[in-house]
Amino acid sequence: MTVPVTITFRSMDSSAAVEAAIERGVARLVGSHDRIERCEVVIDLPHRHGRQGNIFHVEIHLAVPHRLIAVSADPDLNHAHEDVYVAIGDAFRAARRQLQDHIRIQRGEVKIHA
Repeated sequence: MTVPVTITFRSMDSSAAVEAAIERGVARLVGSHDRIERCEVVIDLPHRHGRQGNIFHVEIHLAVPHRLIAVSADPDLNHAHEDVYVAIGDAFRAARRQLQDHIRIQRGEVKIHA
């Protein structure tokens, strides 16, 4: 199943290598849950004051049946996100954890408090 992926670059130029990394991340998510309806990824470089110290901000929005999963981390807290590939990897790992939690809830494996 192919998942429609929308990639948006803000305050930076698009890159084929970054798009390929995002496609690999989406493919891994589809491997763990085959009912993903769409995926939107936004890569932002909020402050472009200098060459070093710019921290990438990655947001992922996944649409699955009965839920929208949104992943967004505060980019100012993690200086490892000066590398766009590290930021993408961290965002997709967080998305996968939220997706797995959603699957557990759907299967009834998690107790829901009223």
